[in-house]
Amino acid sequence: MPGSGKHVGFTASKKVGNAVARNFAKRRLRAAFIALSDRLAEGTYIFVAKKAILEAPFPQVEKDLRYALRKLGALRA
Repeated sequence: MPGSGKHVGFTASKKVGNAVARNFAKRRLRAAFIALSDRLAEGTYIFVAKKAILEAPFPQVEKDLRYALRKLGALRA
């Protein structure tokens, strides 16, 4: 079926920082998403990086993403 699967987008505004900081924030989000992607329902996911992701330890980023996806009902057990 065309259009099925997981579609994902990552973005970070200039409020996050310069281009290097924005790309770093998006890479961190992408890595956390990939770690959970096999447990996600099909659909479209849009992630917006916030400035705090630059300083947060990566395990915390994964934990926060897992929590958010679970609250949305997108994460399967």
